[in-house]
Amino acid sequence: MAIISELKKITIILLGAVLGAVSLNYFLIPANVYASGFTGIAQLLASVLKETPIPASTGILLFILNVPVAILGWVKVGKSFTVYSFFSVAATTFFLEVIPIKVISEDILLNAVFGGVIAAIGIGFTLKWGASTGGMDIVAMVLSRLKDRPIGIYFFTLNAFIILTAGLLYGWEKSLYTLVTLYVTSRVIDVIHTRHEKLTVMIITKKGDELQKAIHEKLVRGITKIPAKGGFTDEEKDLLIIVVTRYELYDLEHTIKEVDPHAFTNIVNTTGIFGFFRQD
Repeated sequence: MAIISELKKITIILLGAVLGAVSLNYFLIPANVYASGFTGIAQLLASVLKETPIPASTGILLFILNVPVAILGWVKVGKSFTVYSFFSVAATTFFLEVIPIKVISEDILLNAVFGGVIAAIGIGFTLKWGASTGGMDIVAMVLSRLKDRPIGIYFFTLNAFIILTAGLLYGWEKSLYTLVTLYVTSRVIDVIHTRHEKLTVMIITKKGDELQKAIHEKLVRGITKIPAKGGFTDEEKDLLIIVVTRYELYDLEHTIKEVDPHAFTNIVNTTGIFGFFRQD
């Protein structure tokens, strides 16, 4: 089962990389519209270097930008998560080089919307299966732990830089279309996975002790256990409440399914926490 799960994870990451490359080479790059995060930075650098004696493709620049980030993630975030994330970046770089840049539509708005949707589908499923597309995800996680501030601040800052630079280089109309792409991307990722850093998970189960032990073997998180009773059956159950980051959601979901496939789980966005929350 573990091997099958790993193969599925690798397949999803490869599919996400293909979708990311298609989004860029068929929609965003031909229209000079920019993606979010390090991918957008790589696009900007590629467009600037194109006019110099040392041109470089978006894929190669994306890979180079992520090398120091992967080292940082290996030390600060976690080996497994970083390996899969860097694999995602390497696969995206490969497909960006293999898939030719092609104009599908001359309409910039169509390029901005469809490019954002296709990229978001790839990113969303990659996150859902316990990896990331590298770059800003890892940097923001490290910065958030050091400063204990929401990750969204760092995403906003970097994406604001991309929008402003696009406006200065190619006119403010391009920056507005880039803003459309960023909005569409974030909304689709919300639907598939979540952009929120912290999540509160409430689990109603008949195997409270067993599930609590299994979760603690995977995650270093506190769990509140409350006695509960079924409204229709009057069966004695346990309500487990745990706050996790979005990057731990994959491991938590699989642990719940392994221990109690019939458990009822409710996941809600957490806007803030008062009190101790482990940051590393």
